[in-house]
Amino acid sequence: MTRVFSGIKPTGHLTLGNYLGAVRQWAEVDQHRTDALFCVVDMHALTVDHDPARVRRLSRQAATLLLASGLDPELCTLFVQSQVDEHARLSYVLECVATDGEARRMIQYKEKAARERDRGGSVRLSLLTYPVLMAADILAYGTDEVPVGDDQTQHVELARDLAVRFNQRYGQAFVVPRATHPKVGARVMNLQEPTSKMGKTDDVGPGIVYLLDEPDVVRKKIMRAVTDSGREVVYDRVARPGLANLLEILAACEGGNPEDLSGVYESYGALKKDTAEAVVELLRPVQQRHKELCADPAYVEEVLRLGAEKARGMARPRVDAAYRAIGLLAG
Repeated sequence: MTRVFSGIKPTGHLTLGNYLGAVRQWAEVDQHRTDALFCVVDMHALTVDHDPARVRRLSRQAATLLLASGLDPELCTLFVQSQVDEHARLSYVLECVATDGEARRMIQYKEKAARERDRGGSVRLSLLTYPVLMAADILAYGTDEVPVGDDQTQHVELARDLAVRFNQRYGQAFVVPRATHPKVGARVMNLQEPTSKMGKTDDVGPGIVYLLDEPDVVRKKIMRAVTDSGREVVYDRVARPGLANLLEILAACEGGNPEDLSGVYESYGALKKDTAEAVVELLRPVQQRHKELCADPAYVEEVLRLGAEKARGMARPRVDAAYRAIGLLAG
């Protein structure tokens, strides 16, 4: 069976973009057709200034929301990255295979490092090396497919390059993974800045719909979404990014096509209203299940404990083999 691995970083509250771009695909498709592992990658949250208590809190919330979104521990493996030592063990080995140039070419590092330099500061070394940790996350499990948004494809390519290089130099140890992308809703944009991704690490604002936003808050944010000049409702990602974002959100909620939907509406207001209601209905069962799970935290903790135990058993033989292949005396 094809093996899938993907993770979500607890650097902020999960958003509509996380759900439509990744989590719904995991719940509705990936866990049913593959041997799937889904991980709260809490170690990645340490690459920037952070509040330790907040990281722990958001890690638990992310795991609870993944379960509320439909991930079934009977069908997939759900766990927290830091509870499986093999991620950190393999990351250092892969750092000994990766090059400085590869790490510095990563777009996210270049952008964040440039912003810090402009402010007269510097970034943590872990921000440079975390794509290698991401490669370890993927390669430790013999992953075949990594469902990601467009902005993460470069990181999967690095994982592929490191797997190939390790296999050629030290012997066959890793499966070479490939990135996969959902067809619609892969990159939901900020409602107020539709050329920017709706990211969970952004400051709280009207452009971000969070999975736990109340229905009236969701409606208000979408009704105030930035649109574009002109009156005609057309789907054009380049010339009309605000409208395109709304049409893509609506299409992703209803399983339609954004180009087809553009011909249905004569006004921005009608499109916004329908989009708002579609999002509210999409999130309703997730929020209800989240409330139920919050009332039973012991269940969530047990799911994560068992998930980490299972993941550890899957990863350890491959990581031990990689240690031996590169010249270490693996235990």
